[in-house]
Amino acid sequence: MLAKIVHAGAVLPSFDLAARTLRLLADISISGRHVGRLTERIAAELVSRRDEHAEAHRLRKLEAQVLNAPDVVVVEVDGGRYQCRAEAPGCGAWSPQWREDKVACLVTLVSRTHATDPQPEPPACFLDRKHVGNMTQCSVAKEPEIAGVGADPSLVPSPKQIDWQPERRVRTCVVTTRDSEEFGRLVGAEAKARNFETASRRAFVGDGQAYNWSIQKRWFAGYVAVVDFIHVLGYVWQAARASGGTDPEQWDRYARWMRSCWQGRVSEALAEMDREQERIGEAPEGAEETDVRVVLGRARGYLRNNVERMKYPEFRKAGLPVTSSWVESLIKEVNYRVKGTEKFWNQDGAESVLAVRAAVLGDDERLDTYLAARPGSPFQRRTAA
Repeated sequence: MLAKIVHAGAVLPSFDLAARTLRLLADISISGRHVGRLTERIAAELVSRRDEHAEAHRLRKLEAQVLNAPDVVVVEVDGGRYQCRAEAPGCGAWSPQWREDKVACLVTLVSRTHATDPQPEPPACFLDRKHVGNMTQCSVAKEPEIAGVGADPSLVPSPKQIDWQPERRVRTCVVTTRDSEEFGRLVGAEAKARNFETASRRAFVGDGQAYNWSIQKRWFAGYVAVVDFIHVLGYVWQAARASGGTDPEQWDRYARWMRSCWQGRVSEALAEMDREQERIGEAPEGAEETDVRVVLGRARGYLRNNVERMKYPEFRKAGLPVTSSWVESLIKEVNYRVKGTEKFWNQDGAESVLAVRAAVLGDDERLDTYLAARPGSPFQRRTAA
C-alpha cells in the first residue's frame, strides 16, 4: 500500500489528484495531505541515501553498483523551473519566486563508430524556416514567406541517410534544487555508481553555461565535452538576424553559418560574424539586451567560448550525441510534477519531491527497489532479536 501511495504522489501532478486516483483505482481512502506526508517521508530517505553516496564518492569510497562495463555513456545536464515560497506562518504563498532546479540525465547508449562523418550535411529540419523559428522561440508566423528558401523540401540538401545517431538503453536521473557545486557532486556519484568510468566512449553534453563546464572539468574530465547544437543554432539564428539586411539575406547568412558550425568549421562562421560586428559597430556601455550590436556580440562570445566543444564531425564519427535532447525531454517530465503557476513549494518539499520524481523516472526501477528493501517492507525477512 505504501508503494502505491508513493508512486501516485511521485507520478501524478498533485497530491490531491493522487489521493482521488488511489480511491478510484486502488480502493485506498486517503487524503491528499497524507499522500504528501508519506511521499515526502520516503523522498527524504532517498535524499539522505543519495547524499551519503555523494559523500562516499568525494572520499573515494563509493563502489560501483553496476558490475557490467557499459560501452558508450553520456551525461547531459540542464535546468528546469519551479516556484519556491518563503517559510512563513499561515496559509498562502509568501514571497513566491521562480527558481531553477538542476537536472542530469545519465544514459547508457548503443552506437557505432564511423571512419568518416556519417552526416556531413545538417538535417533538413535545420534548414526549414518555420521549424527553426519554433526551435529558437522566434515567432515566424507573421514574417513573409521567403520564396524558395526553407519552403520547398526539394531545395534542402538530402545527404545519404545513415542511422548514426546513438540509441538510448538505460536512463537514470539526478534532480536537485541545490547549487552547482552540490549538483556536480551528486551527478558524479551517480555516474560512479553506474560504473560509467569504465566505458570506452563517454560524452558530457550541456549548453554554454559556465557552471556546466566547471562540473565537467571537476567530475567528468575524461569525457568528451559537447555543447548542445540546438543552442548553437539559436545563437547563429539571432546573429544572422541582428546583422540586418533583407529576409532572404538573413536566412542565407544563417544557413551558411549554421552549416559551418555543423561541419566543424566554426572559425569561418566567427570570421564572418566579426566582419558584421565591425560593420554595425560595437555596443556602447549600457545598451539594451535587445540591441542588435549586443545580440551579435553575445553570439560571437558564445561560439568563441565553446569552439573546442563544437567538433561535431568528430563526435558523430565516434557515435556520440550532439544535442541535449534527452535531458530536455527529461526536464519536461520533471516539470509535469513540480512546475505550474498554481504550485508553490517550500525548499525542503521541493527537494524531496524532485528526488522521488527522479527515482520514478529512471529506467532501473529505483523507487520499487528501494521500497522493497526498506526496513518494514513485507518482502524483507525479519531477523530474530
